[in-house]
Amino acid sequence: MKLAIIGLGDIAQKAHLPVITQISGLEVVLCTRDKNTLRKLSKLYRIDQLYSDYRDLMKAGIDAVMIHSSTVSHLEIATFFLQRGIPTFVDKPLADNAFDCETLYELAAKHQQPLYLGFNRRFIPLYNQYLPTVQNAKEHSSLLSLRWEKNRFNQPGDIRTFIFDDFIHPLDSINLDAKNNLDDVYLTWQSQGQQLSRVDIQWQQQNTLLHASMDRVYGATKERISASYENDAFEFDSFVSGKRWQNNQESAIALPDWTPMLTGKGFTGMIDDWLRVVEKGKLAPSVVERNLATHQLAELICHKILAE
Repeated sequence: MKLAIIGLGDIAQKAHLPVITQISGLEVVLCTRDKNTLRKLSKLYRIDQLYSDYRDLMKAGIDAVMIHSSTVSHLEIATFFLQRGIPTFVDKPLADNAFDCETLYELAAKHQQPLYLGFNRRFIPLYNQYLPTVQNAKEHSSLLSLRWEKNRFNQPGDIRTFIFDDFIHPLDSINLDAKNNLDDVYLTWQSQGQQLSRVDIQWQQQNTLLHASMDRVYGATKERISASYENDAFEFDSFVSGKRWQNNQESAIALPDWTPMLTGKGFTGMIDDWLRVVEKGKLAPSVVERNLATHQLAELICHKILAE
């Protein structure tokens, strides 16, 4: 499989290239307008197929593409490859508005190509080991509550950027049933002048209470997840460790020693899943539904806050 990677910034260098370049059977092609970055990564990973214009990648005979460029460029670049029948991976968010997301998924359906979104938190092995029903919409009825809290130190921001580029992580992580409306939702937020500093959203889906929270004027940058079943509760203070309370006893839980960091953060599992999707040539309808719904929900949150 020949895989092109477009946009070689921080996330591509830290999270994707270290995993992708260790997978046998992959031929990697690099593309960025930054020639210094191209030279550096070409030497580091011994990759000699280099491009500075994504449109020239069609000459390389690629089988799939991963887009790690800025959010504002996703629509243009993803459109180019979907129209040419190329399976396409895009870092979250797919776009900074729901309309463009819907447009891209309509295009993917028209050309019968998978459009994959990079939500690595769906693949965190520690969570999926101890909360195995969460990522399966048909099986999580036993889950009583799920709270996903992602906070940052001193980073209030523009409303749309806050919601689509950052809050979308905890929002998608609780959007287990592909909710795409604000019906029966409790939404609160705080601002500093024209900048958004905190958002909380909560709703109940059948018997499961779901809550996503982001505070960007918190005392530290950290993520915390809690979940409960009947007489069985979990709290994770990172991607690699946490606590469990069962039979009125507390126990520590953790990933095995020497688990690679990017595996613990879900990137290895996500990339493996993406490559399976490329081989199959299609993405499960339930995944498409959830991807779209999360962006539609983010759009409604933006409208609600901007309307106040």
